[in-house]
Amino acid sequence: MPYIKQASRDIYDKEIAELVEKLTDYGANTPPNVGHLNYVISKLVWGIFEKNGPSYTLGNNMIGALECVKQEFYRRQLASYEDLKIVENGDIKNNS
Repeated sequence: MPYIKQASRDIYDKEIAELVEKLTDYGANTPPNVGHLNYVISKLVWGIFEKNGPSYTLGNNMIGALECVKQEFYRRQLASYEDLKIVENGDIKNNS
């Protein structure tokens, strides 16, 4: 769950904002390189695992956290975009 207390967010937000800038600073109309995003996420996950593991429980919990990140991103970001596109382009349920 990403909805942690503000005091905890304050610990990370500056560095996260810097990473976002680095990952998206490719100029106008240039999509971010998702390979770089994959690298950053992988280094974070692997680094935490190597520092605190190896442990099946930790690995399993980290996979669960990554899955929840994926689902929450879809729920909060992509689902509303898809709803907009249904309105703009029509629902597939109504096509024959």
